[in-house]
Amino acid sequence: MARGVSTRSAIQTLAGVLISFEGGVGELRATDTDLGIRASFDAEIESEGSVVVPGRLLLDVSRVLPTDSLSLEYRPSHQDIEVISGSARFHLRTLPLEDFPKLPAADPAQALDVPAGAFIETVGRVARSASRDETRPHLTGVLVTAEGADLRMVATDSYRLSVKETKLSSPLAGSLEANVPARTLQELSRIAAANEAEQIAVTALENQVVFAAGDVVLSSRLVEGRFPNYQQLLPESYEHELRIERGELLEVVRRISLLAQKNAPLRLSFDEGTLEISAQTPDVGEASEALPVPFKGEPFEIGFNPEFFRDGLESAETDELVIKLISPLRPGLIQSGDDGGFTYLVMPIRLNV
Repeated sequence: MARGVSTRSAIQTLAGVLISFEGGVGELRATDTDLGIRASFDAEIESEGSVVVPGRLLLDVSRVLPTDSLSLEYRPSHQDIEVISGSARFHLRTLPLEDFPKLPAADPAQALDVPAGAFIETVGRVARSASRDETRPHLTGVLVTAEGADLRMVATDSYRLSVKETKLSSPLAGSLEANVPARTLQELSRIAAANEAEQIAVTALENQVVFAAGDVVLSSRLVEGRFPNYQQLLPESYEHELRIERGELLEVVRRISLLAQKNAPLRLSFDEGTLEISAQTPDVGEASEALPVPFKGEPFEIGFNPEFFRDGLESAETDELVIKLISPLRPGLIQSGDDGGFTYLVMPIRLNV
């Protein structure tokens, strides 16, 4: 729950977690106005009510309680709650309940049920390509589309582009298209995996999206602004198409990238049957390593951001990769093997000879 707590807002209550007991069920709520989390749990309730307590402090206290069970009691005269676990006793001051915002609710009948495993895997392939630059908010999201038996997610920060298309085992009962913050999807994946959820229920509202995974409901604002027409960014043809074993290439890139510091590029030099990967950072050092590849044609050299190139290799996941290249100044493409459904476009870095 603490991940949903605001750490920057001037509204003190947003730094808290709302604890409510009603209808034989306990519920925790947290929000920073962009992301909201609700988690329900079983409880023996003697009297119903709600209270807001500092979120980070509540998390720290819950981690050190001596037993698995606890009792909570609101003490209006002291404006605090009493937490008792074993022989440990805590009194936590409350925050103004009336300032806690209402979280969006979704009609379960309108939800689209998506297999959790496929959803989590697809998020993991593309989310790292979303921008972290808040001055370009339309690029901080992941474009999620689902229809029939097809689930697709796309993310870009304008320097690289990830597209993952997942074939579902059975058709969905509806369709979806939403630009969802990457942070929301990563948090949802963590929650769904921890809860071992089999399905994720998705409800798109006008400016919000609501996800339900097990006993947890996560709500989020949608990203404002139009997502780029990513299909226009993909070149129609390439000069070179190479099939390469992913594991060996990834290990070489990881090793050589250690010497690509201070914005130094990772250099890929192609020659007949060979790829040499190198990096050089002034006042630090240099490294190079060669591996055999099925390259034919005129030799050429291309440079990439080492982190971006490595991300593409890691996200592809299949044993065999298809790497497509045009020229040193045109973007390169990394694709998973024949059945992977993953495409990763990465812009080159101009090299100084």
